[in-house]
Amino acid sequence: RAIVEADGDAQKDGPGIKLNPLEVERGADGGREYKYVSLKLNAVGRYADLTVRGPEADLPTGLEEIARLGDAYWPLRAYRELDDALLHLRVNQLEIGLVCLRTEGDIDRVLAADKVLVENRDHWLVREIILHMARVLRRLDLTAKSFFALVEPGSAFAGNLLELALSADRTYMLDDPDQLVEMASSELNAGALPMSNGLTRLASRFLAEPEQAAEVLGHAGRFDTGAAESAGLVTFAPDELDWEDEIRVAIEERTSLSPDALTGMEASLRFAGPETHDTKIFGRLTAWQNWIFQRPNAVGPQGALTNYGKPTQPQFDYKRT
Repeated sequence: RAIVEADGDAQKDGPGIKLNPLEVERGADGGREYKYVSLKLNAVGRYADLTVRGPEADLPTGLEEIARLGDAYWPLRAYRELDDALLHLRVNQLEIGLVCLRTEGDIDRVLAADKVLVENRDHWLVREIILHMARVLRRLDLTAKSFFALVEPGSAFAGNLLELALSADRTYMLDDPDQLVEMASSELNAGALPMSNGLTRLASRFLAEPEQAAEVLGHAGRFDTGAAESAGLVTFAPDELDWEDEIRVAIEERTSLSPDALTGMEASLRFAGPETHDTKIFGRLTAWQNWIFQRPNAVGPQGALTNYGKPTQPQFDYKRT
């Protein structure tokens, strides 16, 4: 049926593109280095640093040029690399409980890439690239690890990369008047990259205040730290004196908690709004019924529920997947 549907696409024009194997350097510690993505692991601290880099130069704007680039086109290659890194974390790095998300690059180039995607979204190749980006972002949403987004000088949390910050459980943005720290939205944030609940990440964040999501999308220009905090886009905005200590304490705090309790609470908070088939299978229900209540962290001899009301502390298995 999928082949029939694909062949029946009247808008398909020209040959497809080849998805070549990703070029990746694998570190002895489990870290990975791609062209646009870096993954560094801290096994002792049970957290990882995941960085996504924006385009290195101005991207082509014509469909023929995009097709010639094929799988080297930044929106496709960067998100394929991000997908591979997320799968590596899920399958091979079970004790990594927290992922610190960072971005690097030129915000204008990221927004320009979004503009090209939006203007050509009716073309079959661009449409498939956008759909792939949306799937990878949902993979991040459905990954049972904590995510902190760290917005620092040189960050490129704009447009499609802003979705990384919106998907995070917490977002920290540096408040330093001597350094430029900014975020920005684009038309892609308005619905092209939906979550499993069918909503945009902005709509999920501002479920009780839909007008706030509209204000963010309608905001002219970029958000500095003060504007981002006022708009509700960040959780905390430490100044330059407290930044390192605040981030260190936040990491240590998060990784010390029961990983199963975090999985349940994060699933409940990430998927606000309507319950869909996807969220029933992968979201709150699975987190609580099929994972938490059957795990030793809750009901085992050293579990939290077993030790509740006793003068003993639970012993947690920190594996998460």
